[in-house]
Amino acid sequence: MGSVDAANGSGKKPTVIFVLGGPGSGKGTQCAYIVEHYGYTHLSAGDLLRAEIKSGSENGTMIQNMIKEGKIVPSEVTIKLLQKAIQENGNDKFLIDGFPRNEENRAAFEKVTEIEPKFVLFFDCPEEEMEKRLLGRNQGREDDNIETIRKRFKVFLESSLPVIHYYEAKGKVRKINAAKPIEAVFEEVKAIFSPEAEKVKLNSCAIL
Repeated sequence: MGSVDAANGSGKKPTVIFVLGGPGSGKGTQCAYIVEHYGYTHLSAGDLLRAEIKSGSENGTMIQNMIKEGKIVPSEVTIKLLQKAIQENGNDKFLIDGFPRNEENRAAFEKVTEIEPKFVLFFDCPEEEMEKRLLGRNQGREDDNIETIRKRFKVFLESSLPVIHYYEAKGKVRKINAAKPIEAVFEEVKAIFSPEAEKVKLNSCAIL
């Protein structure tokens, strides 16, 4: 299948940051801010799957049937969509949101793309706060009722925490206190991204 190289053909691998956080942790909002301030491209695994279904392709029909039957879409399917999005984008730095969802996703992503994330941005938010936010924003989403929210949170913890522990052992997790107001959370995010942005600027100016 071959590894993913940046679309500029330089053979340099793109920078990938995994963005993880439970439902209602506010990671979508923060991703939008990171895109705006630091020039990353935001890729949501869920959005890519939905777009593929909408396209009516053979692949999309297969994904739709699996979801209908309550099956989990195989890692390879999601990874191929992410890989294609990275290759076709032209940017060389990506936020991958809501993926990997579990250890199997993680191992498959690294194996297929030969990319290890630069780090994992983990929006850590207590269950009570997430519940409050999701119930408060109830925009007619049928999956935003208390039972479903608790189930989604439980699934997130069981499947995603092993991924976070794996990267923690490698010193690659940047944990953000996501219970704070949006602006305060972004201040924490900026503290992680700004030194990186400065380093790039300095290197490109060839300042020793």
